[in-house]
Amino acid sequence: MTNTIFIVDDDPTQRRILQQVISRDGYKVVAAEGGPEAYAMLQNSDFKPDVMILDLMMPQLDGFMLLDKMNAMGLHIPTIVQTAQGGIDTIVKAMQKGAKDFMVKPASTERILISIKNALETKSLHKEIIRINKTKSGRFSFGDLIAASPAMERVKQLGLKGAQSNIPILIEGESGVGKEVFARAIQGSGTRSGKPFITVNCGAIPENLVESILFGHEKGSFTGATHKQIGKFAEADTGTLFLDEVGELPLATQVKLLRAIQEGEIEPVGSSRPVKVDIRIISATNKDMIEAVKNGEFREDLYYRLNVFPINIPPLRARLEDIAELCRHFITRFAVEEGKNITGLSLQALEMMSQYTWPGNVRQLENTIFRAVILCEKNELDISDFPQIAAHVDGYISHTPAAPEPRLTADKYHQGPAMIGSPNPNNRHNGYSGGHTHIPDLMQPLVGQYDGAGQYNGQQYGAANSMPQPPHRHTAAMQPPATAGIPFLSQNGEMRRLEDIEADMIRLAMSRYRGHMSEVARKLGIGRSTLYRKVNDLGLQQNQE
Repeated sequence: MTNTIFIVDDDPTQRRILQQVISRDGYKVVAAEGGPEAYAMLQNSDFKPDVMILDLMMPQLDGFMLLDKMNAMGLHIPTIVQTAQGGIDTIVKAMQKGAKDFMVKPASTERILISIKNALETKSLHKEIIRINKTKSGRFSFGDLIAASPAMERVKQLGLKGAQSNIPILIEGESGVGKEVFARAIQGSGTRSGKPFITVNCGAIPENLVESILFGHEKGSFTGATHKQIGKFAEADTGTLFLDEVGELPLATQVKLLRAIQEGEIEPVGSSRPVKVDIRIISATNKDMIEAVKNGEFREDLYYRLNVFPINIPPLRARLEDIAELCRHFITRFAVEEGKNITGLSLQALEMMSQYTWPGNVRQLENTIFRAVILCEKNELDISDFPQIAAHVDGYISHTPAAPEPRLTADKYHQGPAMIGSPNPNNRHNGYSGGHTHIPDLMQPLVGQYDGAGQYNGQQYGAANSMPQPPHRHTAAMQPPATAGIPFLSQNGEMRRLEDIEADMIRLAMSRYRGHMSEVARKLGIGRSTLYRKVNDLGLQQNQE
């Protein structure tokens, strides 16, 4: 999911600075030394940068001229222009030629990265709007299909050939692989593009209404038929009728469906006159149709009439190369719908998603991303946002990783300062006695003899020493962290300042929960905005990094 940023600048120093700043943020960077080199690179159809940062003032071919050439070539690359001269006329001229943002040199690192992020979001939104409009208008084609894996490329080529005629197509595949989307691509790539695309879920229609829904009915043809109703066949006239789960059709209806396909005409319920229809039939199933024919559940003659041009869609686990782009698509879509500022998926999370088997295929992936977007409070989805997936993939845990809990003995409670950071076995409201407490787990008192210099009960507390511990319901052995806890009494027995204890508490939580600020705020029992304010006020950001 790495985006490519194209830098066009004749100043080698500026070029080098931009490359360092942008590549450090995880982007792939390609640079051109000026307008002529950039123009030559853009003429290569294989070169498709996601964002371009363009210097306006360059010799030979300046930024304005390059924008004109890009417009003439039909290239629509989100472009951020920059120049040392930031006059309003220059800005307006650049925007009129297609620039999306403007920066005056020298721009700060934050300004550069925000501009890139905004340009990428705008590009994703534009693509999503185009896809939605094409789907609604019946012009969704194979070029709009998110499927770049070798397995899907072969299937797409087969679909393109089938789209050029009116041959009946049977799409087979597991539930959730995207059979309806593929059917829409077939229609949008053929001569019926832009015509009606009518979907019928044969498995969801009550058996006594199947005939009426497919072929329509006349007024008074049965009890409750108070008006004339055209069926799905008539709705799809001149277009495409997609019969999903066609293997669920009742045998009695299969006879009429066979006649409608053979003769190109239907007979509405209660009508004595057949009605001509000009439609293309695309059907889909996740059943073993050969087995259904053998068992007498599906008519053999209808099966061979529908299965003239079979296409099998591979499951998602057989085309893992598509997962990254599918994730990007779903994140963009749901982030917009839910008003969230989520820009992508971490590399670790993507690696985990690629190792999962996805029994529910693309539909399961879509719903998983939807759930993660709803719950996410960050700008990027990571492993902690997919606990239900992490629990089924080896090497991942199903919750936010936390550092090991300190475990110390509780003898000599009166002899040393109390510590914060671990359960107190003498407290009847903690895990040792099975009780409950409203105090966050990070704030349970940790007791014992502490001398303020890393010594606890006469032992150096660190990674090399595991301390004795009382019985606990969580018995898995863990190495303690490098500190003994958080003392609230100083070495000379005086109370420490509340601000200092609070700073230690936040620092411990940030370390323990690996910088996941939402988890840190939840464990400390404060809001995220409050946590960020305290981090800044206490000067903890630099220490944590």
